[in-house]
Amino acid sequence: MEETKGYIFGINGPVVKVKGSDKFGMQEMVYVGDDRLIGEVIGVKEEITIVQVYEETTGLKVGEPVVGYGRPLSVTLAPGILSDIFDGIERPLKDIKKLSGVFIERGLKVSSLDEERKWEVTVTAKIGDEVSGGTIIATVPETGLITHKIMIPPPVSGKIVWTAPSGSYNINECIARVENGGKVTDITLKQEWPIKTPRPFSKRQPITKPLVTGQRIVDAMFPLAKGGAAAIPGGFGTGKTMTQHQLAKWCDADIIVYIGCGERGNEMTQVLNEFSELIDPKSNRPLLDRTVLIANTSNMPVAAREASIYTGVTLAEYYRDMGYHVALMADSTSRWAEALREISGRLEEMPAEEGFPAYLASRLSQFYERAGYVTNLNGTEGSVSIIGAVSPQGGDFSEPVTQNTKRFIRCFLALDKSLAYARHYPAIAWLDSYSEYIPDLEEWFAENAAPDFIEKRNRIMAILQEESSLMEIVKLIGADVLPDSQKATLEVAKVIRLGFLQQNAFHPDDTYVPLEKQNKMMDIILQYDKRMADIVSRGIVVSKVAGTGIADEIVRVKYTIGNDDMTPFAKLSRRIDDVFDEIIENS
Repeated sequence: MEETKGYIFGINGPVVKVKGSDKFGMQEMVYVGDDRLIGEVIGVKEEITIVQVYEETTGLKVGEPVVGYGRPLSVTLAPGILSDIFDGIERPLKDIKKLSGVFIERGLKVSSLDEERKWEVTVTAKIGDEVSGGTIIATVPETGLITHKIMIPPPVSGKIVWTAPSGSYNINECIARVENGGKVTDITLKQEWPIKTPRPFSKRQPITKPLVTGQRIVDAMFPLAKGGAAAIPGGFGTGKTMTQHQLAKWCDADIIVYIGCGERGNEMTQVLNEFSELIDPKSNRPLLDRTVLIANTSNMPVAAREASIYTGVTLAEYYRDMGYHVALMADSTSRWAEALREISGRLEEMPAEEGFPAYLASRLSQFYERAGYVTNLNGTEGSVSIIGAVSPQGGDFSEPVTQNTKRFIRCFLALDKSLAYARHYPAIAWLDSYSEYIPDLEEWFAENAAPDFIEKRNRIMAILQEESSLMEIVKLIGADVLPDSQKATLEVAKVIRLGFLQQNAFHPDDTYVPLEKQNKMMDIILQYDKRMADIVSRGIVVSKVAGTGIADEIVRVKYTIGNDDMTPFAKLSRRIDDVFDEIIENS
């Protein structure tokens, strides 16, 4: 491809102005300076081209060359993505470490994926087959958990005129040839895709299935959906990253894409260590076998934060196209928005609210709209679920990133500082959070969990909301003045908070709770609520229940009853009835 050449005219941090050519195109990938730093064209004027550089620009000089190749910033899609850790522009950090040590040097040229490694390829296509973009022509066992499906790149279509025999190939070797109108295209194990262009699909499906996470407050109270978009906002220290870790470890997605965007390096180290040690409960294999990590820590070049988000979602869409369900964790979109703000300032653009660029909302929508449950071009079904952490300064949810994010997501898991400081984890504030997916998922829960699963959930939420109203009175004049019916509500709400909403990530039975157990726990809590209402209606004081210790028994259910055997719930149910029957008899 013909090169476009210019020279550096001005440098302002990661923003470089280029003169000498009017041939550069928007979003074209360029190499900047003698060290050939990777950059992208973000503005084109009559005489000046503006380039955003994804590497450290210290030492660049005016007059150094800028070379463009007429193609957008793209990622390499091929076997070898899983189990690896990349920077924001898909450079493998393990390979970079071998070349430059623990700090990334400028201008390093490393292949995104290992081009020498041989993969065992099973070619399934036959000569004469009509193929088009997305058609699966071969399979590769990428890890012990995931079979990588080799697909025809979306622009290509035609008839297969040659196939290689099944065997060992690297990602650059031809395994098939497609002919269309006399033009023959070689098909290898890899394809390139521009990160800011969504990958095509056949049809967007309605959302009807939950992303089961094993976290009670999520699954039962504010369910996520496969193909949905969710946000986890919270101030410093509220547990955003830990909540995302739990969701990444336990959600029932086939593949996890975890993006550390502008986060602290030690947190990404923790992710690496935990994920490499964790065993996938469904397969007894390392969880890293189905995980991709993209690390763009806070000390890496700020411009690469924007690229890291798009790189991650493009990798997620690629595996979606194979028929997999992918969960993407973005931690955090606020750091990404701050990168947009910094670069916008250097471009001298007119700032909008709190200095963020006027296009903040459109950039957020472009990202979250790439979530979805779709029918792929090859007829399979797959999904990309996006869960983005938001870090509002000072925990202020009225700031622009949080408010604009709420426009494009349908599940909002608000983290509360007071809950976190009280060691209530996950610190999801049940009165500030919501999930608009509940009506869409009600039928699935009725068929797969319990016919009245959502009804129970609604009853529990009503008790919590009533408790919140009563606590305003209690703060003013104390609990003693409340009638027994309201005291009973406070007692039941306390059991819900401690026994159901609070979850211990370090307990083997409580770190992940299947829907069956969640349903049984709700049954027990609502039975307790019903029996409390029963004794109140008989004029019996609520304080008599406290001495029985039954509330503590219900709270401890999450530890005392395992996830495999639900029969002890029947015994506990009888015990609750016996306790209340005895109170009634003795009154």
